[in-house]
Amino acid sequence: MTKKMNIPFMKPPLTGLEETYFMDAWKSGWHGGDGPFTKKCQKLFSDQFNIGKTLLTTSGTDALEMTSFLAGSAPGTEVIFPSYTFSSTANAFVSHGATPVFIDVERETLNIDPSLIENAITDKTIAICPIHYAGLPADMDTINSIAKKHDLIVIEDAAQAIGSKYKGRFAGSLCELGAFSFHATKSISCGEGGALTINDPTLYERAQFLWEKGTDRSLVLEGKLNKYQWVDNGSSFLPSDLISAILYAQLENWQSLHLKRRAVFESYTEVLKNYNHLPINFATIPAGYESNYHAFWILFDDTSVKDTFQQHCREKGVATYNHYVPLHSSVMGKRVSRTASSMEVTDLAGENCIRLPMYPMNQEEINYTTDVINQALKLSSGFVSKKAA
Repeated sequence: MTKKMNIPFMKPPLTGLEETYFMDAWKSGWHGGDGPFTKKCQKLFSDQFNIGKTLLTTSGTDALEMTSFLAGSAPGTEVIFPSYTFSSTANAFVSHGATPVFIDVERETLNIDPSLIENAITDKTIAICPIHYAGLPADMDTINSIAKKHDLIVIEDAAQAIGSKYKGRFAGSLCELGAFSFHATKSISCGEGGALTINDPTLYERAQFLWEKGTDRSLVLEGKLNKYQWVDNGSSFLPSDLISAILYAQLENWQSLHLKRRAVFESYTEVLKNYNHLPINFATIPAGYESNYHAFWILFDDTSVKDTFQQHCREKGVATYNHYVPLHSSVMGKRVSRTASSMEVTDLAGENCIRLPMYPMNQEEINYTTDVINQALKLSSGFVSKKAA
């Protein structure tokens, strides 16, 4: 192996055009929300990903909060989620009084297990909110079918799935509402930022009111009114046009950024497929799905094997990441939620799921990282053999 390198868990993606567009926005004098770059991003996002309407937000969390308003969250309502997700998914609904109802995930994908959804539905349920974990969409046909049967709205938490596809359709276009994140850790990034996607035209107008701080300003801009007023709930969801300018540089080049991540993902896959004898699962892409390669995860059955793997990576300068404490077992989750299934896979993931470094690496970084991972897996194999003996 070559000399030791330091491989971080992530680096924000860059195209080289961010500074140019930022300075264009800066010199334009339009630094607030709903400016020229914001409009360009929204149109490009909708056009590229076949989405009815897109509204940029200051974060993925804000996009989720807008879906919570649109879904009708209120005290006495319930929303079904996987527990293996980030706090923002549930917080957006809890903040409006809704109760999160958590169910388990599939071992092969770490996405919500559709077979558990119907048993979680009650007369209080208003929505199902699947997560597209690590950039792989959930089984949306099954989820949408269940929702239609029970007259529920479906909300894609697509924070990790910009550009991913399910059966030929892009994430964000697969149900009524979706939420994206452009955080620095995401495959498309402007540091902080997000987007609400809307595919039900009956929700367009209210979404615009929420976005405009609860006013009907959009109707003034359309020439339907001569002054606007406070008509609904809302907040300051609009991002600065300076942020949108950075985002536009990335949205124009999202495919090339994802190809660079794909090279890393496929290099990891080449190593991992040689260790099928180990008690692990790892990120794969089933037929009919396309990933944006947001993350590469490994789920270990045995905590000591995971620890052996991570220790070697740490010693060689390769950062790995222990992911979420599942929401149902978190301090807040215990206080405000309920579970509606066994959480066997979720609990295992909470203990033993790690993620490998994922960003547009150069070839030297890829070679070094895969060498370290290969060595770590060999050590883990030896550890498993000793335990068996």
